[in-house]
Amino acid sequence: MRRPWAGNIIEGVVGGSSADQVRLVRGSHIVTRKLFDHDESYFLQGRDGRIIFAIPYEGQFTLIGTTDKDHPDSTTPPVCTDKEADYLLEFASQYFSAPLTRRDVVWRFSGVRPLYDDGASSATAATRDYVLKVDDTGGAPLLNIFGGKITTYRKLAEAALAKITPRLGNDHGNWTATAPLPGGDFRPDEFETQIDKLCQSHPFLDRGWAQRLIRAYGTEASDLLRDATSASQLGRDFGHTVTAAELDWVMAREWVTTGQDFLWRRTRLGLVMSDDQANAIDSYIRQALTAADADDVQRAPAL
Repeated sequence: MRRPWAGNIIEGVVGGSSADQVRLVRGSHIVTRKLFDHDESYFLQGRDGRIIFAIPYEGQFTLIGTTDKDHPDSTTPPVCTDKEADYLLEFASQYFSAPLTRRDVVWRFSGVRPLYDDGASSATAATRDYVLKVDDTGGAPLLNIFGGKITTYRKLAEAALAKITPRLGNDHGNWTATAPLPGGDFRPDEFETQIDKLCQSHPFLDRGWAQRLIRAYGTEASDLLRDATSASQLGRDFGHTVTAAELDWVMAREWVTTGQDFLWRRTRLGLVMSDDQANAIDSYIRQALTAADADDVQRAPAL
């Protein structure tokens, strides 16, 4: 089996060795029609001892997940299989008043967790903790990170800084616990206030539009809209409140490179966009990036 990511860097790039490995575990999810009319989430206990969740999702849907399956080849894209989807449907059907079928599924997706390989007998039993180790044998210290989950990324980052700070000669890590992410410089209980402020500064927005922008960009939504006083000043309307101004922003600030990237990674608007709308967004992004590349070539100094 290939030793993904951390192992590949240690052995293939640095030329070192380590007994520690990462275990790739695939987690699959399904998105169904909206199953309940409130904002609370459910955790459901199965006959096999596992727990799954059912979460309100993007206003109109319910997210159900997740599975735990070993995914040994990091070059193989993760896919929610029919078997995994049926497992989640059957699991959730034990709790909801009406049984769920594949007809209820509007989308399904899968991701890979790079967990620390603690030798557990099954993917479900594998530890979700991370392991940090500093290797001093090759000259400059190398911090190796094994495992971890996106839900604990910040604690992992702080633990990593704690490992390397003594070697930097001063304290570089005390600020991280309270530093906001871009656009996140407000308290959770101020979310509605941020929506109000955006609507007041840009009266052409309806509340749903403003809410989507604050959810996606936080306080940076004002920078995205700039001094626009009408929707027409934001450029082409692609549907579902997506404008050329927003696409220009995400290309410049968030490394969006394709329509799929915007509709499914940066947002989940792929759930509501028509094929024609999605194709128009993809075409706009690709043309904009092609033009930018051509401009860069023209500006490059001659050798």
